[in-house]
Amino acid sequence: MKLAKLPDRTPVKMNVVLTPGLAQRLREYAIFYAETYGTKEEVAELIPFMLEAFLESDADFRKGSKRRNGESMGVAS
Repeated sequence: MKLAKLPDRTPVKMNVVLTPGLAQRLREYAIFYAETYGTKEEVAELIPFMLEAFLESDADFRKGSKRRNGESMGVAS
């Protein structure tokens, strides 16, 4: 089978505390998103995708993750 077994997709709920300024910027981002795509989304719906995009764009984090994963699997890096 070409398709690998699907990963665990059970949602994990996390609570975070934001500064008032960051909360406002996130609301502004949601407004900008609606203006850009014509679809209103709640901030809480956007945040997981924003975090995923941030982590994917952080080259140093990706390099470090590969190095840590290789070490944890006994693979020399």
